[in-house]
Amino acid sequence: MLRYLTAGESHGKALVSILEGCPANLSLCEEDINRDLERRQEGYGRGPRMKEIEKDQAEILSGVRNGKTMGSPIALRIPNRSTELFDKAITELRPGHADLAGALKYNQKDIRNILERASARETAAKVAVGAISKKLLSEFKINIFSKVLEIGGAKKEKEWKKLIDEAKEAGDTLGGVFEITITGAPVGLGSYVHWDRRLDGNFAKALMSIPAVKGVEVGLGFSQAAMVGSKVHDEIFYNKEKGFFRKTNNAGGLEGGMTDGQPIILRAVMKPIATLKKPLKSVDLVSKKACEALVERSDVCAVEPAAVIGEAVVAVALANAFLEKFGGDSMTEIKRNIAGYRQQIRKI
Repeated sequence: MLRYLTAGESHGKALVSILEGCPANLSLCEEDINRDLERRQEGYGRGPRMKEIEKDQAEILSGVRNGKTMGSPIALRIPNRSTELFDKAITELRPGHADLAGALKYNQKDIRNILERASARETAAKVAVGAISKKLLSEFKINIFSKVLEIGGAKKEKEWKKLIDEAKEAGDTLGGVFEITITGAPVGLGSYVHWDRRLDGNFAKALMSIPAVKGVEVGLGFSQAAMVGSKVHDEIFYNKEKGFFRKTNNAGGLEGGMTDGQPIILRAVMKPIATLKKPLKSVDLVSKKACEALVERSDVCAVEPAAVIGEAVVAVALANAFLEKFGGDSMTEIKRNIAGYRQQIRKI
């Protein structure tokens, strides 16, 4: 089983990740992780923290020796270079954030105690763990890609910068849609036997864990509601050369909670970022008086980095299902197990 925990605050000393269950003898170095951390900081519409202050670099603290994993937990540390706001108390609630619900839940008078952990900054720790999961999967020719499909309602890339510039000028923000594609996943990852082993459900859970993501779809997704069944379901064919195959992939590579051997197609909707330079009306948590929402550093649009985060969380979910299916404490053992499974499939 592959599982991870993260710790750390947005303006605290560092973010920390611990990944357990990674098999031994996977080649791994800090650069494998830092490439995706750098991608997470890119994208038009990013704020000054990503461009000027934070240059994320992960340090491997444990679980790797001589460039290979040891089978023990992998600990990672990502220092925060921007820490000056950590001791500043805040009471002005911000619509769209975890501020009010979190303050009530945890009995807090200082919203800083909520926003520091609820911040999307924590996703850097997720990306670090996801990079390791992607490296593991790539050893078995399973690859994960992402792309932005829509920003601010526009589906043409040439329109995005203009929309972001207009939103920035207005003190506003934009959301959008991104897509994740997974190639090379073998048939049969996940299971229909229990709700928590259905891989499509675990993908949805992973993507919905990203701050600001408000919707997830697989394959044709929501468009199926307006279609008839004969136009939706992927017909099955067989010949000796290919074995079982399909000519369409409307299901997005997932049927009955399991991979069906086709590319996995996932999409997620990201709402506009909740911190606005032109703040919304709100209330002070302590005085209860009307005020404007707090404004700290923020992005205008972060759909591109959200797609990178999407790759990461999906990679962890897929790697967990992969290891559940093929087991093994070392790369050699897993390769032997998957080779036997593929031979078994060919005999059916």
